Order: sequence, then structure tokens, then C-alpha cells
Amino acid sequence: MVAGIVEEMFVTSMAVRPVTDAPTPGPSAPERSAPRRENRLRALDGLRLVAALMVAAYHYGGRGGEITHAWGSSPKEQFPTLHNYFAYGCLGVQVFFVISGFVICMSGWGRPLKSFFASRASRLLPAYWVAVLLVTAVFALPMVTYKALSPSDTLVNLTMLQYPLGVDRVLGVCWTLWAEVRFYALFALCVVLPGASRRRVIMFCAGWTLAAAITQGANQPLLDIVFMPEYAPFFIGGVGLYLVHRDRKDVYGWGIVAVSFLIGQHYAVRSLWNAADPNAFAHRTSLGIVLVVAFGFIAVAAIALGWLRWANWRWLTVAGALTYPFYLVHEHLGWVVVRALHIGLGLPSAETFALTIASMLALAWLMNRYVEKPLTPKLRAALAKMR
Repeated sequence: MVAGIVEEMFVTSMAVRPVTDAPTPGPSAPERSAPRRENRLRALDGLRLVAALMVAAYHYGGRGGEITHAWGSSPKEQFPTLHNYFAYGCLGVQVFFVISGFVICMSGWGRPLKSFFASRASRLLPAYWVAVLLVTAVFALPMVTYKALSPSDTLVNLTMLQYPLGVDRVLGVCWTLWAEVRFYALFALCVVLPGASRRRVIMFCAGWTLAAAITQGANQPLLDIVFMPEYAPFFIGGVGLYLVHRDRKDVYGWGIVAVSFLIGQHYAVRSLWNAADPNAFAHRTSLGIVLVVAFGFIAVAAIALGWLRWANWRWLTVAGALTYPFYLVHEHLGWVVVRALHIGLGLPSAETFALTIASMLALAWLMNRYVEKPLTPKLRAALAKMR
């Protein structure tokens, strides 16, 4: 499902930078005031990396397809026991979406639309452009057995709109970025443009939840593209958790989180529970799927409530910074590394897996250091100056 799956995640949101709480304007008279928290949420950065590693485990050992060619045999044979657990790693995408809902509500609160757009575009695009070009260049090498896309398709991929346009994808994870972009657009139009407030955010969450349910019942492709019912509960749940972060006694915030979890686990089980398929790569249990989804909500809730404030190590900020570029490049370039190490050098499966993860993290560090750090602020400044 994830090449099919991973994703600023990314994710995003996976696919977002390490955050601090944005200043929030004073609430209107009917709204409950909330203390302003200044601490950096480093635990959220760590959770991003955990979600990315879950997805990587899925791609390297939790499914068949192209990765079978990289290993030389099915990952079932490489990881006779672990492949059943790796198969749950695709749910790291749902965890990313919950994180994204939390972070986007935080970063969009009190920010004008132009600033919000500049922040999101400058955060997503530089590493994404480099990842597309890098994967295309590596796949074009004579010694690499994977087929590169045509120049035309590669150029379309640079727009991040290849998925809805039906163009072949350079990055398998880009479908998650397309979901993120649609969430950003909905949040920008409904919350950032008119001005964020607790009441407006609550109405946004309630309206989107209802619209997603209607979309599911109506079976209309256009509505499905706009309201994406399968992923909406995770973004909405993250937004609800930000309300809880602002005020842990916010009954509406808790209600949004509860409803989002109940609906989200339904979609996750419906999409990933494959008990009826005798040829399935691995048989996930419905309980296992629900537990992983619950982990995502509970982990972000623990961060929102301040229970993980003690996890304030500086290396977590680095981990958060590496997550997005790692998420972008790990799948396809990971195939190349797996084949070189396992078949080319004859390394055992466990060592190959660990070294592939390490090499992709090293590449992510290089991308963060030499692409994101210099280009992100320049692109943000250029976009912020536009009228």
C-alpha cells in the first residue's frame, strides 16, 4: 500500500521543522484563556523520527514488490519473524498525519496567510526538489537496475502535483505529501485566512469531520480529493490535540480527539487488515492496527500534555531535522543500498538493514546541512516579500 505508502511526512509532516510554540493572540471574551508555553517540544521531533523509521522498516522488510529484487528473495525469508512486525510500519504515515495536524495548527495560529504559505513552501520544497533529482540521477546510472523516469515525467514531479495528474512518481512517498498539501490548503482557507481562534478551529474540525463522512457516503471522486475521508481523522485529531496543548481542560478539544481516533482506526483497519487474503505478505491483526493508531494519538497527547517535557535532549532536535529528507530518499535509494550490501558484498540481512538505515540518515544529514539550511530561509524570505 505504501508505494502506495512511504512519506513532512511527513510528513511531514512529517515534513515540518522542529517547532516551538507560536505566540497566540488573546482569546475573545467567551473563550477560555490558556497559558503560553515557551518550551521546545523536542519529544515531537523524536516522535517524527520514530514514525519515519517505522515506514522505513515497512519498506525494507514489511512488504514484497521491488524490495524483493533488492534482497534477491522475499523479505519474508530475510526476516522470518520480524517481517510480521515490520508490516505494521506503514502506519507510521498515520502517525505523521497526527503530528502534522498538531504542528500546522500551532504554526498557523496568529500568522498571516502569506507568512503561513511562505513557511510551508520553503520547508517542503528545497529538500523535495533535490530528492527528486537525486533519485532520478541514481536510477539513471548504468549499474543500477531500476528504471528512471522520462525527463518529462521527472519535470512534472518537481511540481509536487504528479499524483493527481496521473504521472509516474519519482518518489513513492509523494502521495503522502499530496495529502499534506491538501490539508494545508483547507487549514489556510478556513482558519489562517480569517484568523485563527479556538472557536474557528473547533468549527473547522467539526465541519471537516462531517464533510468527510458525507463524502464517504456520497462516493463522489471530487469530494474525496478535497476532503480525503481516509486521512482526515488523523489531521483533525492532531489539531484537536493542539487545542488540548493550549488548555488540557478543553472539553471540545478532547471530543475532537476522541471522535477522530474512533473514525481513524476504522479507516486504518479497513485499509490494512488483510485476513481474507491467503496470499498476503503478512497478516496484520485488526487489534494490532488499532494499537498502532492508538500509539500515535497517545504519543502526541503525552507531548501535548507536557508529560514528555523531560525528553529535552538536543539530539532530538537533530533527529527532527533529519526526518523529512530521510523520509524522502530512504525508499528508492534504500533499495540500491540494500542490493549493493546484501547481494554485492554478501552482508547478512541484519547488518544490511542497519547499514542501509544509517546510510540514509547520513544522506539526510547532508541534505539538511547543504540544502535545507541554506535554501529554506532564502526561499521563505523571497516568498514573504511577494505581494
